[in-house]
Amino acid sequence: MKRGLVALAVWLGAGAVAAVDVNTASQADLESVEGIGPSLSTRILEARQRGRFTGWEDLARRVKGVGNGRRLARAGLTIDDAASAPRFGANEPAADASASAAAAAASPARR
Repeated sequence: MKRGLVALAVWLGAGAVAAVDVNTASQADLESVEGIGPSLSTRILEARQRGRFTGWEDLARRVKGVGNGRRLARAGLTIDDAASAPRFGANEPAADASASAAAAAASPARR
């Protein structure tokens, strides 16, 4: 039983991503985020010298190579706290809604 609990704890911990705050991280901390190498971490630190990042749009505007932030947020990068992660697909219709609408259109109407 004890061995099973230890294995479960190791398995659950393997997928955990440590949060790295872009406004306080060192170069080594930034490079610990999957997708951030020496070049991107240097650009982030240089841009941060001109002031804190206020959000994902600010980070993307000031640092070439960040994109929309989705990939980096999924890898653990945050801005001030984990709650500031970019909204994925916030301006796009939900996939489930479009799939439901397509299924409803394909099925015969019930009377």
